[in-house]
Amino acid sequence: MSLLDKLDAVAATRKALLPEGIDVFGTPIEEVYSSTEARIGDRRILFLGTNNYLGLTFASECLAAAHSAIDSEGTGTTGSRMANGSYSGHRALEREFADFYHCHSCIVFTTGYQANLATISGLAGAGDVVLIDGDSHASIYDGCRLSGAEIIRFRHNDMVDLEKRLRRLGDRSRSTLIIVEGIYSMLGDRAPLAEIVKLKNAYGSTLLLDEAHSLGVLGKTGQGLVEETGLIDKVDFITGTFSKSLGGIGGYCVSNHPQLDQLRYVSRPYIFTASPTPATIASTRAALKLLHDGIELRQQLWKNVHQLYSRLDDLGYQLGPEPSPVIAIILDTPRQALMLWKGLLDHGIYVNLVLPPAAPDGRSLVRCSVSAVHTSEQMDHVGSAFAELREITFA
Repeated sequence: MSLLDKLDAVAATRKALLPEGIDVFGTPIEEVYSSTEARIGDRRILFLGTNNYLGLTFASECLAAAHSAIDSEGTGTTGSRMANGSYSGHRALEREFADFYHCHSCIVFTTGYQANLATISGLAGAGDVVLIDGDSHASIYDGCRLSGAEIIRFRHNDMVDLEKRLRRLGDRSRSTLIIVEGIYSMLGDRAPLAEIVKLKNAYGSTLLLDEAHSLGVLGKTGQGLVEETGLIDKVDFITGTFSKSLGGIGGYCVSNHPQLDQLRYVSRPYIFTASPTPATIASTRAALKLLHDGIELRQQLWKNVHQLYSRLDDLGYQLGPEPSPVIAIILDTPRQALMLWKGLLDHGIYVNLVLPPAAPDGRSLVRCSVSAVHTSEQMDHVGSAFAELREITFA
């Protein structure tokens, strides 16, 4: 089989899954009206699949900061952080993130994906072990592969399985990096962080927590699961992204270990990637302050979460195990998921369709992302659409 033949096989698989020929993956958004509304084709739609948890993509403070940065520093740095790509804004944002987490230091990356790729591959190497939750994000898996370390998976949120694998490692547990997520991106459930910290301490391992979907969502000041559980001093490294609650694009790693700064010299994704644009850095700095002060935004977000989760639960949909801004509807077949996805779009609601192998356990998902700036009326509209589609989906 040639290189291109493999891509033909991918096309055949997609055609079998999506017989109507609908462009589900990469649906073009023709026009954006606000943090919650846009246009696809000739239809005005409600965003319910954007991870814009605090609705900051149109915050006036962020827009003004981005415009000012473009005017004063241009559209891009045209270089990596190791070359000409470290502007004063990049360093300022790193200090602000370190202060936000009360940590020793921070590194800012160009994407959240790159943050995991660079941090994991910089921390672990040949002869080390990375022990990851089976439902981890693709960026975690790819960072592990790039590291050259031995990769071991434990069953999702299964602490008995995690301890069994740590015990089997013996003395190697001390050169093991455990990786979990604050809120998991597919089913929206939290990691049992207190139990994980207890095990990592008992076996002398190192812990990395990806707060991509929990930053801005959990904790009084939005630090994430570490703040909600009061365990920030027990986690060795925290990574996250700007592309969700912060409404931009980029990533970070914070730590109290002074060795974090040495990752700048050994992490190839950091060394060889152009740095974030001045506008991105400026808008993220403004968004971070809004996130820190956004107690009312978080309260409204969770009000919307409980409103929608309870409605879908009452309708009999199979949902992720706990309410969170990621609300996953679990379907038995790709066909059921596609019908529900298309039905929602016909009702003017845009959600995410997740098919195997991306979805856990070979199931299919329709994945909703709730925002603080969704109105109660919008949530009612979504609930009514799901009610109408319930019988059609499972006919």
